[in-house]
Amino acid sequence: MDKKNPLKARNFPSAQDEAATVRLPSRYAGPGSSYGMAYADTEFLLREELRPVRMQLELMKPELIQQDQGVESTIVIFGSARFKAREEAEAMLASAQDAGHPDAIRHAERMVANVRYYEEARRFAELVTRDADALGEPVIITTGGGPGIMEAGNRGAFDAGGRSMGMSIHLPFEEDPNPYITPELCFQFHYFAIRKMHFLMRAVALVSFPGGFGTMDELFEVLTLAQTRKIRRRPIVLFGRAFWDRVVNFEALADEGVISHADLGLIHYAETAEEAWDIIKRTYRDDDPELTARQNRAA
Repeated sequence: MDKKNPLKARNFPSAQDEAATVRLPSRYAGPGSSYGMAYADTEFLLREELRPVRMQLELMKPELIQQDQGVESTIVIFGSARFKAREEAEAMLASAQDAGHPDAIRHAERMVANVRYYEEARRFAELVTRDADALGEPVIITTGGGPGIMEAGNRGAFDAGGRSMGMSIHLPFEEDPNPYITPELCFQFHYFAIRKMHFLMRAVALVSFPGGFGTMDELFEVLTLAQTRKIRRRPIVLFGRAFWDRVVNFEALADEGVISHADLGLIHYAETAEEAWDIIKRTYRDDDPELTARQNRAA
């Protein structure tokens, strides 16, 4: 709106202006009163019957803010919230060894071994952010906003001096969003379905590091949508083939006929940040015959 041009001045006050000037008469300012603007009434908006409205708001808020912030293309990083940075994992192992608890020691040893995933996720995000125009337009790293691999992704973008997005989900045991997310692009969701939709709405690629139920849920939703052509095909990169071959036998699914062998072409594997980024760049540059053939078979 052009505030300097009286011809373009508002004919009606904005909802924000009106809500700020509402005065509650003393007789109707107490508990149980229905007086007040519906859109400013939190108790009303939280009614069970208003769930469809809340879902719409949760869809619209991140969408409008991303439009305001000029976010058009993202690369989404999935992965375990439990993986640690090296210093934290080594401190965990030292503490377990001091306590002499065998189970705690074994767990901490696994955390130290898995540090490489945190480090590669951080390097990948830094690499993408520094080379953000390589696909022809800026891309922004997006994560689930939490700790572990998510923190590593946002941290790598932060290290590179760029923006990154975090889409946190409200959980009873969840920590605060990690401190490396661009504040204007840090969102909180109540509905898993809306959150996963936002992961994909602007994604030009998805990179999944090892993870648990949440990671598997996000990965298989992406694979299903790509397989059924409900979304545009885009690179899906699994990081750490030894892990994925051990926990998911995609070849067996194809051999049993529950997916086609062509569906295996939806998946790429990478071991380093550079390899993952090269796969994505080559796919969009369309100058890699092998990758192009795989995408065509999957299509």
